[in-house]
Amino acid sequence: MKNIIVASTSTLFGGDYLEYLLEDLEELYKDVNDILFIPYARPDGISHDLYTEKVGVAFKRIGKSVKGIHEFKHPKEAIKNCHAIFVGGGNTFVLVNELQTNNLIEPIKTAISTGVPYLGTSAGSNICGISMQTTNDMPIVYPTSFDTLGLIPFNINPHYLDIDPKNKHMGESRETRIKEFHHFNNQTVIGLREGSFLRVNGDIIMLKGPHSARIFRPDKTPYELKTNHILKVSNERF
Repeated sequence: MKNIIVASTSTLFGGDYLEYLLEDLEELYKDVNDILFIPYARPDGISHDLYTEKVGVAFKRIGKSVKGIHEFKHPKEAIKNCHAIFVGGGNTFVLVNELQTNNLIEPIKTAISTGVPYLGTSAGSNICGISMQTTNDMPIVYPTSFDTLGLIPFNINPHYLDIDPKNKHMGESRETRIKEFHHFNNQTVIGLREGSFLRVNGDIIMLKGPHSARIFRPDKTPYELKTNHILKVSNERF
């Protein structure tokens, strides 16, 4: 049974890394002591070692140990034998390219399908959807495919920002970008605001956190989904 947290961000303004999620992470990882961290997204170009060290400090607060997948000689075996997974944020193109290069997409999907708990933040959340095409990141590398894990039957836009009529910025809004996506694609997109996350238990997907989420469907008016609302059951469209 799937046991997943899909979070918009790892850090809220003024807070420590993963601090706002720690209570929920204690519940997610309650039956495990060791977490396999996948640092491939490399925010700010940080090294895998430094990124893993940062994550380890956060998880130490809830009594969990962390080891980076880059520390293993055989990454696929690391996935096969792990008890829990965390994929951090950074650049989604870099993340997906590394997962594809190391042939890890299917092993991760298999692990999660057997109940291995999974946390994704930002780029790690993007890959939970059908594709990575609604990321906010620059295409600094070129993966062989935009297809991702497909753990949830829609796409994610993390760090979703609402249109601010007082802002003089003339660039496209997130809503405009998602409309552009829907000109060529038909899957639902969920705009996750900072501090909000999806809690997935089996086929039940619930929005958690302090904010509503923005739901975009092709040729439909976007609408707000309130927190603590179940998004969908099984594979039925909502």
